[in-house]
Amino acid sequence: MINDTPKELNPDQEIGRLIDEVMSSSLTDEQYRKKMQRRKEVQEKRIAEAVPEKGLIIVNTGNGKGKTTAALGMVLRSLGHGYKVAIIQFIKGSWEPSEKRVFSYWEDQIEFHAMGEGFTWETQDRDRDLDKASAAWEKSLEYIRNPDFQLVLLDEINIALKMSYLPVEEVLAGLAQKPANKHVILTGRGAPAALIERADLVTEMTLVKHPFRDQGVKAQPGIEY
Repeated sequence: MINDTPKELNPDQEIGRLIDEVMSSSLTDEQYRKKMQRRKEVQEKRIAEAVPEKGLIIVNTGNGKGKTTAALGMVLRSLGHGYKVAIIQFIKGSWEPSEKRVFSYWEDQIEFHAMGEGFTWETQDRDRDLDKASAAWEKSLEYIRNPDFQLVLLDEINIALKMSYLPVEEVLAGLAQKPANKHVILTGRGAPAALIERADLVTEMTLVKHPFRDQGVKAQPGIEY
């Protein structure tokens, strides 16, 4: 017999316990229905008590693939709602990404600035990389402060922070200047702890398998670019 969930559990814990319980093959149909009804009640209560709107600082980091791709999904959603979006690329830029061509169809809603000169091992000029990162950050601040833009994507800025091209304190101070309802996404591996602490939503992409590392497959159109 499965006991009722203790009242001291918070909503996340209670939902987790309910999920574990409904996975049990020993439940009768009626027990399953009651557990799912309770889960529905807990979820609806959480939604009713939630803050209706808040501009988020979102960090996509980790060694796994998909950090920029996930961010571009949010860009697409924002465009679908009619919002204005700005994308600033900090590292990529020496090649024309297909995303830039696609987003040109929303040229009245989106600003796209590829301000890097390629991967750091290709530029091989630290002073120039520092100058490019600084220029990209100044451009980013224009959009972060601009209330007309609902979403700002700072692509690969975490790499610039990891390489000490930008001081994390300066970036945090800039993020503090955003309007309350603006969302800012920061992508790239190696996000610093201070940024993770400040963020509202952090996702770490975990590398399990990669075709280049494991099979020697080069970057392919439609997948990497």
